[in-house]
Amino acid sequence: MLKPTVQDALNNQINAEVESAYLYLSMSAYFEARNFHGMARWMRTQSGEEWKHAMKLFDYIVERGGRVALQPIAAPRAEWASVLDAFENAYKHECKISGMIHCLVKMADSEADYATFNFLQWYVGEQVEEEAHASTIVEKLKMMGEGNVGLFMLDGELARRAE
Repeated sequence: MLKPTVQDALNNQINAEVESAYLYLSMSAYFEARNFHGMARWMRTQSGEEWKHAMKLFDYIVERGGRVALQPIAAPRAEWASVLDAFENAYKHECKISGMIHCLVKMADSEADYATFNFLQWYVGEQVEEEAHASTIVEKLKMMGEGNVGLFMLDGELARRAE
């Protein structure tokens, strides 16, 4: 059985993961409107991953005999100043989520909830990957600037992301 403090924290993380999915879907819509279909696909795929992260937490709470308590989702931002701005925001968002996961790990350890501590290790590794992907794109954008040819090439590259 989950302790109430751990259950509440996991429910908060479900909310954060669903908000992440919603944010990336909004970014996908932003890129679609700008005819960057590859970037839109990348963000839409990212949105799906975030939804899976939320459902993994959902299932874990249920498996441990806890109660999932869904919370309101804030409307995501819809506009960014540029492609770089959008991906910088995605990177910053992933860093924020990593911090939240680290707090959950600390909490599970301090509550001697070693099952949850172990479960959360997957998220720790996943966040390393999430940050690296977003950071790589940001660095590529910084190198090439906002030139049309570079954006066109990056859009094609991001279109190849597997779902």
